[in-house]
Amino acid sequence: MLSERRASIILLVATVLAAWGWIFSKEAILGLPPFGFIGLRFIAASLCLMPFCFSQLKRVERGNLIRAGGVGSILACALLCWIYAMSVSTSLGEGAFIMSLSMLIVPPIAWLLFKQRPPRIFWVSMPIAVAGLALLSLGGVGWQLSPSQIWFLLAALFLATHFNFNSQYAKSIPALVLTSVQLFVTGVIALAASLLTETWPESVPTSIWGWFTLSVLVATSLRYLMQTLGQKGASAANAAIIMILEPVWTVILSVVWYHEAMPAHKIAGCTLILASLLIYRGSEPLRRLLRSK
Repeated sequence: MLSERRASIILLVATVLAAWGWIFSKEAILGLPPFGFIGLRFIAASLCLMPFCFSQLKRVERGNLIRAGGVGSILACALLCWIYAMSVSTSLGEGAFIMSLSMLIVPPIAWLLFKQRPPRIFWVSMPIAVAGLALLSLGGVGWQLSPSQIWFLLAALFLATHFNFNSQYAKSIPALVLTSVQLFVTGVIALAASLLTETWPESVPTSIWGWFTLSVLVATSLRYLMQTLGQKGASAANAAIIMILEPVWTVILSVVWYHEAMPAHKIAGCTLILASLLIYRGSEPLRRLLRSK
């Protein structure tokens, strides 16, 4: 068993890799159609995992495989909205913070689907997050959601729905099987969407395939492996707080890599969203710390 400190460091590295995934994806879709990129990326990632769970896969009931595929279709909707938002967005940083709102959308969806009432701290966190989103939407002509912000919000909504169903089915389906089936289904749906709606270039530069390879091996396979290892060794509360750092790293990378402008109202909006997540996911460990003193 990993020590808590070592597990936390592994999780921290996983959040950095996840942030780099935004850069890898943005660079890759400069030469690949967005939906096609998602399709190839997730089929490749699933094939990387498949050898490690093939024996388990053969023993899983057909009904559970269908459920895993259904969860994968929800994930596909989330990722297609996300990559389209990426393709039309001029600010990866704010997109990462909007996507992080999916964790605050999980409780009301769980309430709707499974009659699980949100904790009281949710009602404190959500208004702060809404205020942060409002500040992100503040432009020269007042408050107005840009197309990319709307698509990022849709992606967050699908991602929260996926989280709820994934949590339910993870109780009866082996984790590696569930993950590999979802990734494969996501890739197939994305490739189908690409063939129906996108035009592929006659040739793709070698550098683009380099970014694609990094997104598969580093931002998908290695990232999820490190996240899984870290979550096994770290407490759930500690892991939840560390994972909040992903949009922070994404903002830093987008400013350094793309020289994105971050006006004061956007910085304030990101700060409020981060604060809402810290309140929601950090309230329990804070109460435990206070009780221990």
